[in-house]
Amino acid sequence: MSRIGKQPIKIPQGVKVSVDGLTVRAEGPKGKLAQPVPAGLTPKMHDGTVVIERGSDERQVRALHGLARALVANMVHGVKDGFERKLEIIGIGYRAQMQGKAIPLPEGITAEIDKQTAITLRGADKALLGQTAAKLRALRKPDPYKGKGIRYSGEFVRKKVGKKAGAK
Repeated sequence: MSRIGKQPIKIPQGVKVSVDGLTVRAEGPKGKLAQPVPAGLTPKMHDGTVVIERGSDERQVRALHGLARALVANMVHGVKDGFERKLEIIGIGYRAQMQGKAIPLPEGITAEIDKQTAITLRGADKALLGQTAAKLRALRKPDPYKGKGIRYSGEFVRKKVGKKAGAK
């Protein structure tokens, strides 16, 4: 049995969770989210917790058990506290500023520019937040030679040596 999948998900104060068939819906101070559960798994409510149960021991169902539980747990955490992802802009002449809707952000994701070289993305949906951060990073990936570009906060970019002047 999946060690992650069998753990119950505690529902914190201020969050309403409902189970509609194979869909788990959560509503909290940061927004509303819904997560479908794969076939073969059934979400159930038990006195303040959500439990994902398996219908069979097929390989596919076992593989999705922990994933489904983690997705529902992330959804519950997201509507309560939210998630954030920080991006850094490195390089001379690179900076960020808010200017209309040059880069459209998905609904539920907010961007905040701390300095001209730091962007903080916040949202309730962890997957959508990560996808948005990846799209922003893809605009100017970190260069392996000079290290310039947009990178995640704390990301280490391994630098390459490059050409040597006068090497024969």
